[in-house]
Amino acid sequence: MTEPLRYYLYSTGLREHPVLEELREVTRQHPYGVMQISPEQGQLMALLAKLTAAKKTIEVGVFTGYSALAVAQALPDDGTVIACDISEEYTRTARTFWAKAGVEDKIDLRLAPATETLKHLLNQQQANTFDMAFIDADKTGYDDYYELCLQLVRPGGLILIDNTLWNGCVADKAIDDDDTIAIRALNRKVHQDDRVDMVMLPVSDGLTIAIKRTY
Repeated sequence: MTEPLRYYLYSTGLREHPVLEELREVTRQHPYGVMQISPEQGQLMALLAKLTAAKKTIEVGVFTGYSALAVAQALPDDGTVIACDISEEYTRTARTFWAKAGVEDKIDLRLAPATETLKHLLNQQQANTFDMAFIDADKTGYDDYYELCLQLVRPGGLILIDNTLWNGCVADKAIDDDDTIAIRALNRKVHQDDRVDMVMLPVSDGLTIAIKRTY
């Protein structure tokens, strides 16, 4: 993706709410700003939420809140994003911009380890009730998050998994750190998983979209 082509993409193919744009610029200055999803990925996620008529979604990994904001804006007035994170510091920025965009009532932030939150939802008899889940947190936890979200998402619902190309590291056999190994393993698992239909897209740092099968 060359810079001229990126400029063309953003000027011709991107519709970004002003608060989303402001949040993206603020996060770009953050020491860990590279963790933020790209605006075209946020737009794609919002579009998928609308295509599935989503009302109830999950987000695993919030950071400064861009993806949760993009999805919340696409949900109806009675829609909900259960947003899972462990950082009060990072999500403080998220809360500010969710309020600024007027969607704070749609986002239920749960500050706890995501596996605890997801298991709690299952214990509340919420299996098969969510329309979409987005996984973008610690990579070694991806397999657990995938399995729990697969139980929570309804048949026909979506699971979106971020960073599945991991800056190209997944294709380099010489790289064997824990994060890369975990992503490679999940990529293989989802590819072979007959519980879902899937596609891996070269959007941003790689986005896998899995649909929970209805049969």
